[in-house]
Amino acid sequence: MARRAGSLRAYAITRLALVIPMVLILLTLVFLLMRVAPGDPISASLGARLSPEQLALRRHAAGFDAPLLAQYWDYLKQVATLNFGQAITDNRSVQDIIIENGGATLTLTLAALVVALGLGIPLGLLAGRYRDTGFDAVVRIFGVITYAAPVFFVGLLGQLLFAKNLGWLPASGQASTLVQVNVPTRTHILIVDAVIAGDGRAVSDVLLHLLMPAVTLGLLLTGVFIRLVRVNVAQSLQGDYIEAARARGVPERRVVTHHAFRNALVPVVTIIGLQVALLLGGAVLTEETFNWPGIGHQLIYYLDNRDYTAVQGIITVFALVVVVMSLLIDFVNALIDPRVRY
Repeated sequence: MARRAGSLRAYAITRLALVIPMVLILLTLVFLLMRVAPGDPISASLGARLSPEQLALRRHAAGFDAPLLAQYWDYLKQVATLNFGQAITDNRSVQDIIIENGGATLTLTLAALVVALGLGIPLGLLAGRYRDTGFDAVVRIFGVITYAAPVFFVGLLGQLLFAKNLGWLPASGQASTLVQVNVPTRTHILIVDAVIAGDGRAVSDVLLHLLMPAVTLGLLLTGVFIRLVRVNVAQSLQGDYIEAARARGVPERRVVTHHAFRNALVPVVTIIGLQVALLLGGAVLTEETFNWPGIGHQLIYYLDNRDYTAVQGIITVFALVVVVMSLLIDFVNALIDPRVRY
């Protein structure tokens, strides 16, 4: 028992130590990419509205006339104190952007993950159980199409079919105007605020607006889970312990669900964490397609206005979220599978 705890502790320390260079590399890449474009954020955002003297003063106040290494050091110090900068366009701090718009992105991301798991895991399980059949071929083709189809294209098709032609779902937005005005803001997560307010109609309205964006983004990951679960279930069904269970007279349904499926779920836990980056990237396009007021929608707004200070801060937050999620998934895997620790 002591050896197990020691190995887990050593693994945790090693992973935490590896996070430091990983974060530094990510921060360096973000910093350099934001400076590939000519000029600076002040000139790009306000160059047409300020005189050269005012621009020079603004650039000096923001530190953009300092040497690159000095700017990089200041950037690292700001991130270390969780200060991710301030938008030039509307003077909002990145922290305020994350707090005020992060709830919408979190809602969309979690709903999309539920859709992906709800579709991908059962379909992958059945495809692995009935491997090399017609059903398996259809599921595999469906998985490839959902993974390869551009998320904005799927969103536009959904809007055309379910909003314009059929009129079943709203085309865009997080909720109707009356709901957004009448529901008091407490958590910046609209559906939670509607539940706290006890407004059933508002909850229904939010869920209707959420359905199409969540399915659109969820389909992006469905193909990943289908292929992963299918392959692992098919491999598990060929194991000796499966043959032993069948020889003992265990019903086939129980063999598949209790033996093969459990082993197939271990890599799914890993892939959930690794797909956070894909979900965040897909959320940017999905939010823009459905006019969803999340962080991704704000990121596109600042990109359009060439507000590279805000863009740098938001991308930095995204990168740190991916790192933290990867670290948490590694810890969960070490708890589930002791072989990971060695």
